[in-house]
Amino acid sequence: MSKKKGQVFSADEKVKIVLEVLKEEQTISQIAAKYGVTTKTITNWKKEFLANASLAFNQEKAVSSYKNEIDELKIKLDEYAKSLGKVTVERDWLQGKLECLDLSKKKEFIDNSKQIPLVRQCELLKISRSSLYYKHVEMSEVDKNILAHIEKIYEENTEYGYRMIHQQLLEDGFLIGKERVLKYMRILGISAIFPKKKKKTSIKDKENKVHKYQLNDYWSEAEDGTRKVNISTPNEVWSADITYIPNPNGAGFVYMAGIMDWGSKTLLGSKISNTMDISLVTDVLKDVLSKYPAPKIFNTDQGSQYTSEEHTKILKEHNITISMNGKGRSIDNIAIERFFRTLKYNFIYINEFKSIKELKAGIEAYIHKYNCKRFHSALGYQKPMNVYLEHIKNDKKSAV
Repeated sequence: MSKKKGQVFSADEKVKIVLEVLKEEQTISQIAAKYGVTTKTITNWKKEFLANASLAFNQEKAVSSYKNEIDELKIKLDEYAKSLGKVTVERDWLQGKLECLDLSKKKEFIDNSKQIPLVRQCELLKISRSSLYYKHVEMSEVDKNILAHIEKIYEENTEYGYRMIHQQLLEDGFLIGKERVLKYMRILGISAIFPKKKKKTSIKDKENKVHKYQLNDYWSEAEDGTRKVNISTPNEVWSADITYIPNPNGAGFVYMAGIMDWGSKTLLGSKISNTMDISLVTDVLKDVLSKYPAPKIFNTDQGSQYTSEEHTKILKEHNITISMNGKGRSIDNIAIERFFRTLKYNFIYINEFKSIKELKAGIEAYIHKYNCKRFHSALGYQKPMNVYLEHIKNDKKSAV
């Protein structure tokens, strides 16, 4: 159900789309593309839907408030049914038959007459216009050998880009140019795995209050001039952030919010969602505070989710000091930044996931391993969750 520009979505259609978002089986980008609507619009619909969810249990109020709108929608639906009716059914049936055909069969339907432009014919048949003029060229045995060798080099050196692979091919006796190596890598669908510039998740809202950075006293300077943060006491400082994670199906991203105890390096809680709204961070915060004692300081970046009234209100209710990074200083929140990097390069990027559900289960298992089974050098080769729980236990004893 893809809408054209300017067309209006009915209430039922909006609900259907929002329910798909809440299932979190697809990214918001996938859902937006599917229905021909922007991600921002879907996010707004989700917010409106959740804000009015209570009306479902107050039917009299809902009916009285939306009676006129419901009547108008019924009239519109009747008009749509009359105008589309049989034509829609026949069109969908024909389109389904066309989709079952291979490219060569679809090309046979192309009519060079000017009754319907070629561009429109290609759109209707769902084929690329360039494919009409493409002539298949059989690849030589030499080229096939080069492709196989490139694949072998890449399997052994996933960090190699086309320049490094080109150098290895020359050393192995292949006469080939860099541009051709790059072309063949694209054919194989491979590229170097290396740290890339972080996508921007922290979009500042000028209307929200930005709180002062409260961790300056924890930083120290070494003899070589480098600075590092010294937070070794568990439950002293919690660090929170949001990161992008590639969608397993290759379309768009999902978003992961996490909270880490800085002193013990324990990831206390996380949530993965297909929308990066305020509930993404507030849900994690509420969950973690329901399980563990509140920290003294809670540090984040200046993103609109963390500066929002909903999020800061929860922190104030628990008498937690709010701290926010300096502008453009991700190093101020380095503990959880390092965790996200480790998660991506040691787990996510080297594994294949068939769905968002499978991705979530895999990350949950990795976090359990990281917290409870993996030794951490910064903790004297102890396990993060053991260090954290031991501190909480001793705190309770001393408070008695």
